[in-house]
Amino acid sequence: MTRASTKAAGPPAPANRSRDFWGSAARLVKRLAPQRRLCAAVITLGITGTAIGVVVPRILGHATDLLFNGVIGRQLPAGITKAQAVAAARGRGANTFADLLSGMNVVPGHGVDFGAVARTLTLALALYVVSALLIWGQARLLNVTVQRTMVALRSDVEDKIHRLPLSYFDGRQRGELLSRVTNDIDNIQSSLSMTISQLLTSVLTVVAVLAMMLSISPLLVLITVLTVPLSLLATRAIARRSQRLFVAQWTSIGRLNAHIEETYSGFTVVTTFGHQAAAREQFRTLNDDVYHASFGAQFFSGLVAPATTFIGNLGYVAVAVVGGLQVATGHITLGNIQAFIQYVRQFNSPLSQLAGMYNTLQSGAASAERVFTLLDEPEESPDPAPAAQPGASPQPAGRVEFAHVSFAYRPGTPVIEDLSMVAEPGSTVAIVGPTGAGKTTLVNLLMRFYDVDAGQILLDGVDITTMDRRSLRSRIGMVLQDTWLFDGTIAENIAYGRPDAGADEVLEAAEAAYVDRFVRTLPAGYQTRISGDGGNISAGEKQLITIARAFLARPQLLILDEATSSVDTRTEALIQHAMCELRRDRTSFIIAHRLSTIRDADRILVVEAGRIVEQGNHSELLARRGTYYEMTQA
Repeated sequence: MTRASTKAAGPPAPANRSRDFWGSAARLVKRLAPQRRLCAAVITLGITGTAIGVVVPRILGHATDLLFNGVIGRQLPAGITKAQAVAAARGRGANTFADLLSGMNVVPGHGVDFGAVARTLTLALALYVVSALLIWGQARLLNVTVQRTMVALRSDVEDKIHRLPLSYFDGRQRGELLSRVTNDIDNIQSSLSMTISQLLTSVLTVVAVLAMMLSISPLLVLITVLTVPLSLLATRAIARRSQRLFVAQWTSIGRLNAHIEETYSGFTVVTTFGHQAAAREQFRTLNDDVYHASFGAQFFSGLVAPATTFIGNLGYVAVAVVGGLQVATGHITLGNIQAFIQYVRQFNSPLSQLAGMYNTLQSGAASAERVFTLLDEPEESPDPAPAAQPGASPQPAGRVEFAHVSFAYRPGTPVIEDLSMVAEPGSTVAIVGPTGAGKTTLVNLLMRFYDVDAGQILLDGVDITTMDRRSLRSRIGMVLQDTWLFDGTIAENIAYGRPDAGADEVLEAAEAAYVDRFVRTLPAGYQTRISGDGGNISAGEKQLITIARAFLARPQLLILDEATSSVDTRTEALIQHAMCELRRDRTSFIIAHRLSTIRDADRILVVEAGRIVEQGNHSELLARRGTYYEMTQA
């Protein structure tokens, strides 16, 4: 229940600076801890698959050497040694060919050994297949790991929402909160799936490829790694700008979702008052905000991959030139330089992927920050240990006393000031007053949705702040001014008040609330399904169902907040008659603007600015000709 005068505040404005990227990333990694065995399997498969895949270019380089050696050997005269062939070439002045020949494993007069080439290529193909199978297995296990982690995160968020105080929801739009629970968690899931796989594979590939390149030529390795610092500097410069833009992007999406949820849930009202144009204009404004934030985030993060690819290509060209000179001088074989060039591509590709992952990483980190902010919100104050039970008093009868209660939603703006009143067991107390007078706030305090700032609320002589909230609320039945029904049958919605109730008890409650009168006219009766927004039944029928739900709970205290404001006059009269019986032996509070619903109340409290200005029964207050009398004449 929220106070009537409360307006939902908008979501936080887009961030103007970078958030704690590394802190959010570390918390996400900790979330993977329960799946440590699967993570170990993923890493093992990744290491094995990457190592096997990295060996293949070296094997293909050997196949190239076999072909090239055979071609050159076939052109040399048979019966001489390689040394003699080199000496003969130098004697002819062909020093470059002599240097090339000296670095080759050639046999003069022998052609290509196609059998050896075939065996080498078959081995390379087999290793590629094994590597692919291992990487596929890694991807499958990684998917299981991420899915389980997200299931746990969603559960934690759901549990957290149920532990948050009502004040948290009073100050936020439902659509913005919904965006955190759905869009942001979905974005975290996709980010984890993509980045963990690419990050693990890229890091392993870089390490393995670097080792293979060192075994071929340390000089060429030095040339290759000189480009890495340039790539890191470019990535860092771009990442600083894009991080805050991703935070702004997801915040803007949350605001857009909030607007859509509010507009669609109140579509009838928007249409009735002719505000479609204003709603569309606000949608366009929020949609433009999403466009600009998303464009900036995607544009800047998209610069990372081209920048790192360009820098990597500079190193690739340098390696090709220097490597060609080394082949020509006999310091390295053609097959080895071919393998090295392949390794350079493999080395640069993971670096480009790692740089490009900033797009996904920062988007996921921005979503993670929003989800973790929700998880870090202060929870409802814990019940005292050991908490008193509402029925722990000698004679639990339902006596409620407000003793000098003061309360403010915001410091310095009191809503209730030094209010005292007593509701005797079995009595009906009606609370009336203008909007914002504090009527609904009294109920919020009684339910412990909020705790008082000063004074006490006593139930059967026990301070409710010493009671267990769950037990306290189980004794109180409520009918709110805003009806809430879920997607299910009418019988299921009534049984929500007491899930263990039998069919006969559900029927009894339905008859008492006059639900049975209209249900009998429906083809499916109590098995009629109510749509998600309850659009297939009238507002009055929805309120009757919520009243029946409260009756089924058989509470000791009954709270009716504008309970009949959406019911037609005839139905209201029937409900009032039934309530006279159902309120018997129950302490009841009625909050209503229509005074016709409270004439039979034992006591009527007239509240203004958080204070009781008049109290008495209907006749007594009329006789005084005060505030209550003026309300009846309005």
